[in-house]
Amino acid sequence: MAALSDPISDFLIRFKNAARAGKDDFTAPFSKVKAEIARILKEEGYIWSYEVNTEGDFPSIKVKVRYIDGTPALTDLKKESKPGRRHYIGVEEIPKVLGGLGITIVSTSQGLMAGHRAKKKNVGGELIASVW
Repeated sequence: MAALSDPISDFLIRFKNAARAGKDDFTAPFSKVKAEIARILKEEGYIWSYEVNTEGDFPSIKVKVRYIDGTPALTDLKKESKPGRRHYIGVEEIPKVLGGLGITIVSTSQGLMAGHRAKKKNVGGELIASVW
């Protein structure tokens, strides 16, 4: 297995590729951050479910992609913050994605959360991704 320089981006691209290819689910190496991103995507309705398999040498996370009438709930996503160039924002700078139809994922001092939840809690942080 090759070493990844950006495992969060790898997870998001696996999700995007699975949705576009019409796959029911996909598997990725497990990390706590990826599990939190999967939790947010489930809360916001982009995936059906996820399960963590910690058995064996390499734990993994299996995500079930959500489709609505054969069309994936995910249209596209964009990784905002990259390892070489982090993108930090204040609470007033949290963007709306497609006029509120999409979500942003923000890493705050209170944990990972969707952008609209971060606004309600009045916290900013690192803008991880935009999903629509």
